[in-house]
Amino acid sequence: MPNTRRVFAAVMGVCLIAGGCTTPTSAEESSAASPASPPETQSLELDLRPGPKADDVEPGKPVTVAAEHGELTKVTLIGADGTVVKGSLNNDSTAWRAGEKLGFGKEYTLTARGVGEDGERAMKRATFTTAVPAQTVSVTPAVVDGATVGVGMPVSFRFSAPISDKDAAERALRVTSEPKTKGGFYWFNDEWVVWRPKDHWEPGTEVTIDADIYGRDFGNDMYGAQDVSTSMTIGKRVVAVANGKTHHMSVWIDGHKVKRMPISMGKPTHPTPHGTYTVMSEHYDYTMDSSTYGVPVDDDEGYEITVSHATRLSYSGIFYHSAPWSVGDQGNRNVSHGCLNLSTADAEWMMNNSKPGDLVRVVKSGGQRLEPTDGFSVWQLPWREWRTGGVD
Repeated sequence: MPNTRRVFAAVMGVCLIAGGCTTPTSAEESSAASPASPPETQSLELDLRPGPKADDVEPGKPVTVAAEHGELTKVTLIGADGTVVKGSLNNDSTAWRAGEKLGFGKEYTLTARGVGEDGERAMKRATFTTAVPAQTVSVTPAVVDGATVGVGMPVSFRFSAPISDKDAAERALRVTSEPKTKGGFYWFNDEWVVWRPKDHWEPGTEVTIDADIYGRDFGNDMYGAQDVSTSMTIGKRVVAVANGKTHHMSVWIDGHKVKRMPISMGKPTHPTPHGTYTVMSEHYDYTMDSSTYGVPVDDDEGYEITVSHATRLSYSGIFYHSAPWSVGDQGNRNVSHGCLNLSTADAEWMMNNSKPGDLVRVVKSGGQRLEPTDGFSVWQLPWREWRTGGVD
């Protein structure tokens, strides 16, 4: 009888030399017999916006093409008069967007061509017409392009006609900043909307304002007439506090108190409204005229006088300005018709160190509360009220 150990060892040696003697499983046999199937390919799908036969299309809305399961090879947008509208593809050729806005009351044909994952070519076309406005509306941002402004500067937009679709208007108005700043819109009436930060701007912030209103429908067939863009830079934080009891005004720049000066504000018959004003504009050799707020010049309380330095704080006629005639009262009593009287030297210093958007707080004046609609006095509304959005 053979030695079983020797037979087993011999068999094992053969197996090792041959690379192993494992028996394939049924799954392995199936895998060897049937290689993996290639991934399933799909046909190109094209989504054109606007779609075929669309009418009353907003000329300001983007014209786009999107490709799924493939890529775009060519897209054209051509007006009925032969005008070619430029556009561009994204990096992977799966989306196209028109780079120009369309005209009112025009017909356009959008044609998209591409190739799918399956290698098949496809084409889709949409012919559409744009809207004819019953009325157009313009908008004016109250910001001088490129200006350096104070931390309290709101972004005020005035429309030339009442806006019924305010959500559409807000979507067309963009306020972007670096660093990013939280804020929101508030409608004071149907023609006036303001964007402001939740808190004051940070010094050094760069702000861009874009009113992309052209061709956008704001309700009742009223469309935007023209886009407007502007920008501003937030300068140093300048805050002045005028006290009607001490008859002095103190000024802080970037958190440091730099000056205290005597003032005279509104007398008891014409008290200065109390609250936080925002500097609106600065003027030299400015004529102060009582008739602008309803008091005739020849009235006992009337006046018409030119001052060398004047800075507007409200629509209602509150300024801080040079008042050499009241220097004896400044620091002692309130004798003005509501303005903040300063010596010529102090008024000049203020204008040299201040700018539109800076903040002036009036306290203990004995006057009524400053209305948030009086000038740029938006900080009179707390954020919880501001975020309600104002009028519907």
